[in-house]
Amino acid sequence: MTQESKSPRKHSNSYNIFILVLTVLSLAVMVVMLLPLSEPTLTLLSYYDFLICIIFLIDFFYNLFTTPKKSDYFIRQRGWLDLLGSIPSFGITQYGGLLRLARLSRLARIAKLMRGENKKKLVKDVLENRGQYAAFITILLALIVITVASTLVLQFESVSPDAKILTGRDAFWYSMVTITTVGYGDYYPVTTGGRITAMFIMVAGVGIIGALASILASLLVGGSSAPEEDQTPTAAPAPTVEEELAAIKNELAAMRQLMKKIAVEKDLKE
Repeated sequence: MTQESKSPRKHSNSYNIFILVLTVLSLAVMVVMLLPLSEPTLTLLSYYDFLICIIFLIDFFYNLFTTPKKSDYFIRQRGWLDLLGSIPSFGITQYGGLLRLARLSRLARIAKLMRGENKKKLVKDVLENRGQYAAFITILLALIVITVASTLVLQFESVSPDAKILTGRDAFWYSMVTITTVGYGDYYPVTTGGRITAMFIMVAGVGIIGALASILASLLVGGSSAPEEDQTPTAAPAPTVEEELAAIKNELAAMRQLMKKIAVEKDLKE
């Protein structure tokens, strides 16, 4: 069998879900960057867009080098659109982000992989590995909450002269500290919109941290109890009533035989 006839390497379902969600998030970031926002907010969004571009570039080269026939992925599967949508704009122009529309090709390809028979396999895989998917989805939700919340709180706070959160770094740090329920208090919102966003982060943080703690506890308890169960010997099955009656009859028969033997020996001695 030649190399060209080999099928391309398939990604796991969790990886496809991650790229799918990241693609939708990147398209949302692209749309938001076209809005008349404050300069610090646009800078923060450009940082997020740059990180997403790095991840997509890694995905592009991974797909390219793991595909037996490179031209099939680059041309027939529109890998060139993946590359075009993964090149960072480096803040040269605000409308350079329109090139991110090429990511729709990646979105359509992954969505196609999750239809029909693959959708049934995905549902079966999720049901069979609920613990792993729960941890994966919880972490994914945490990343989305941090991205959305830091953007919102920075936009609200950047227009206030009394604001403590002035840069993207401050907004990201504040979101991380709040979602983990630590709350140092070095940065805090002063506007109404910022405080509403803070309440959203707090509620989401309690749920996310609680879910992660529950998942970790179930993994630790499940991992520690399994070896003990393997080492514990299995108890012998309890005898049935018929078996107990048969044993009693056998004992009585043996006693009668013993008594007859004793009686015969006594008669012989007399």
